[in-house]
Amino acid sequence: MKKINARMVMGFFLFLFGLNVNAQSILQPKSIAPYPLEITYFKTTNIIFPSAIVGVDRGSKDVLAQKAKGAANILQLKAARDSFPETNLTVITADGKLNSFVINYNPKPFVLNVSMKERDNKNSIFLSPGSVNEAEVTTYATHALYSKYKGRKVKHRKYGIRFGLNGIFIRDNLMYLRLTITNKSNISYNIDQLRFFIRDQKKAKRTASQEIEITPVHIQNKVTKIDGQSSQTLVVAVPKFTIPDKKYLAIQLFESNGGRHIELSVKNRTIIKAAVLPTLQINRKYTYQ
Repeated sequence: MKKINARMVMGFFLFLFGLNVNAQSILQPKSIAPYPLEITYFKTTNIIFPSAIVGVDRGSKDVLAQKAKGAANILQLKAARDSFPETNLTVITADGKLNSFVINYNPKPFVLNVSMKERDNKNSIFLSPGSVNEAEVTTYATHALYSKYKGRKVKHRKYGIRFGLNGIFIRDNLMYLRLTITNKSNISYNIDQLRFFIRDQKKAKRTASQEIEITPVHIQNKVTKIDGQSSQTLVVAVPKFTIPDKKYLAIQLFESNGGRHIELSVKNRTIIKAAVLPTLQINRKYTYQ
């Protein structure tokens, strides 16, 4: 009995020791290193986040901060006065991330535009919901869907799937891309993702390639499945853009639970030939709040 009791006591103490170690490992906090940033009174600093900004906290009133007009993921900073003492800035984004900055004054900051890149090295371009009118976008997207204008066509065929861009339209701050997906096979095509990127044409050695993702504002005639031996046309409204030299627009179509992935490469000479949509009568009853 004495041996059994001794073993039980020893086991109990080992159990308590294990709980203590686990508690210490669970409760141990992890630090988030702040990003150093310099701002000035005479120029504006822009910070591009991968997701929409939902909260901003300034450590001092010496820092002026505002979201860029029409963009939900760009924060603009400026100094309220020169030579202010070091302070901080906290920004919370819609993806649940906390972004911490240490702010210092510099009359001539070396960097004016900062991109808070994700691990996959992507930026984003998208409009905040309040900057577009739902009725307008729907009306012009419908007009683009049925317009007889074709413009310069860009198409690619693979795995029995034909994917093409057969119309680019523009109205105010939005571009409307008309896309047609044709399934020549007998196997239905379920759409997983339709994504848009501005990419470098060629990646030089020892340099990182950069991608800027363009987030659609609206998709007219949105489809999720293309039956065998059928075709569907949709219009995607995106913030207007042009493409710098040595870059192109990549339009990616991914199949759900399949491998029939297709990509279109669109050059700037095609983008700049976008057709202007005529002024239409809009029912403004429905708008984003």
